[in-house]
Formats: sequence, C-alpha cells, structure tokens
Amino acid sequence: MTIAVTGATGQLGRLVISKLAEQVPAADIVALVRSPEKAAGLGVDAREADYDRPETLGPALAGVDTLLLISANEVGKREAQHRNVIEAAKQAGVKRIVYTSLLHADRSPLSLAGEHAATESALKASGIPFTILRNGWYTENYTGSIPGALAGGAFIGSAGDGRISSATRADYADAAVAALTGAGHEGKTYELAGDEAWTLGDLAAEISRQTGRTIPYRNLPEAEYAAALAGFGLPESLAQAIAGWDVSASRGALFDDSRQLSRLIGRPTTPLTVTVADTLKQVA
Repeated sequence: MTIAVTGATGQLGRLVISKLAEQVPAADIVALVRSPEKAAGLGVDAREADYDRPETLGPALAGVDTLLLISANEVGKREAQHRNVIEAAKQAGVKRIVYTSLLHADRSPLSLAGEHAATESALKASGIPFTILRNGWYTENYTGSIPGALAGGAFIGSAGDGRISSATRADYADAAVAALTGAGHEGKTYELAGDEAWTLGDLAAEISRQTGRTIPYRNLPEAEYAAALAGFGLPESLAQAIAGWDVSASRGALFDDSRQLSRLIGRPTTPLTVTVADTLKQVA
C-alpha cells in the first residue's frame, strides 16, 4: 500500500513522514511537495504537487492508495486548493483520504473553520472513502511565544480564562499515522485535542515556576493585543487573526474533553509542563 503525504516539508508533514517510516517501508511512502529538492532529506520518494497547478497533482498521485491531505497554510485559498487535490485524487483512483481539519469545524467560531468545513463537505461529496482528523491547537502555537514573554517580562494575549485543550505536533502526527496505518477509521471524524486543558494564566504560571522568574499573564483587549503583535513585526492581517482566535478561545473554541486523541494514539497526550520545559531548553 502506497501512502502519500501532502505538505511533507512542513513542520507537521516532516513529523508524519518520520513516524510513518518507522511503521511502513520507506519505498511505500510518497512526499508530495511544491519543491521536491527541499524534501531530499526525508528519505522517501518526493514528487512535485502544487495545489495551485492541478496539472502537477495527477502525476503526483499516480499509484497512491491512501492520501494524507494536510491542510494548506494559505488562509483564504485553501478551499480551492483542497478541492483541486480531492478531484485529482478521485481521477487517480486514490482509495482513501485522511484530512487534517479543525477542532469542531462544523460549529467553531474560529475564522479558520469555514475553509475546513467546506473541505470536509467536498471530501464527503467526492465518493472517496475518508477519515477526518479535526485537530485542535498545537501547544507550540503558544509556547513559541515564551522567548518574547521572557524578554518582555509578561505573557500577553486575549484568551482570558478560556481553557485550551492543546496537544503537540508530535501528538497530532501520531494520530495521522494511526489513521493512515490502522483499521476501522474509514468514514470516521475524530475531534482531536489534548487530555489536559489550561489557560494562558496557567501557562504563565508554569513558565514562572520553571524559570524561577515572575512572568504574569496580561490579558489585553483584542485590538490592543493585535496592535502589540503588529508591533513585534507580524503582518497586520495575521496579528488581527491571532488576536481574534484568542478571543474565540476565551469563549471555549479550543476546549474539548473527549480524549479522542489519546485513545487514537494509545497514550496520554504530551503535558504542557513537558512542552514548556522543551521550549526553555531551546531558549537557553
């Protein structure tokens, strides 16, 4: 069985390829990427597959049995890009598609949800057997801000007391591998989130505990947080989006206590304490 992975040179994609190669022969894995030369170190067959150039997708999917469609990163273009991949997969005779969607995509207030919900609909309408992995937030989305918090003396955000059921990229990669290689996942939709829910105040307290410094959490109004992010050099549209996601988190958008992720991967998800410690090691 040949398994192909889109976005294989991305952070999640590389993890999936690496973990997949521990379970299936490398000869049965295909990395689908825009620039095959960037995939040289993956140790698997790399094929050009550009979402915006459908003519590349058919040849890339030739002989593929199962496809992991990792959602694209160009917000606003993803619905069309994903439809191109799904159509090419149908034409190529792909037998199943596993798609990385968004937690509670059918009802999430996050601005990202629309494109994911549309992709899920396109997948179901395609007639191709599918598995939908509705991934929650990466813990790294927040721990990546630890260096800035240490430099500025505070962790800032707009999530209030919203509880965030995050998991690491490695946790979600394990889930993708489980869905790709295991039986009984066809037609299933999984809501994937961490076992442990925490607030940004909890994160700040954990940073303080591990560093021996007092790093408080400062909750900012949405516009003020967006302005701060823009001041750090983020594009204004991205800064506004991140602040908006935090506000959605304050209303429960990133919380899920179903523990479907830990059941799927057969182990507890990675605790926040571990990810904070790993991040601090990299900062040191």
